[in-house]
Amino acid sequence: MATATISIQVDEKAAQAFATATTEGQRKIELLLNLRLQDLTIGARRSLKAVMDEIGTQAEAAGLTPEILESLLQQGE
Repeated sequence: MATATISIQVDEKAAQAFATATTEGQRKIELLLNLRLQDLTIGARRSLKAVMDEIGTQAEAAGLTPEILESLLQQGE
């Protein structure tokens, strides 16, 4: 899959959490954001639950466990 770089505005906490995450953590965050952007811009209109289930399944397949997600979220606090 070809990739491209974009710039988006986020709040300071989100930027700091991303900047201080490990390389692996950043890769997982990028994967989640990519999936969400695709859903918002390309995907057919689906229920929120269906979208969240798909994102969760793909994130889990990429190695993002609930514990890792919690750790990443706590870094921004």
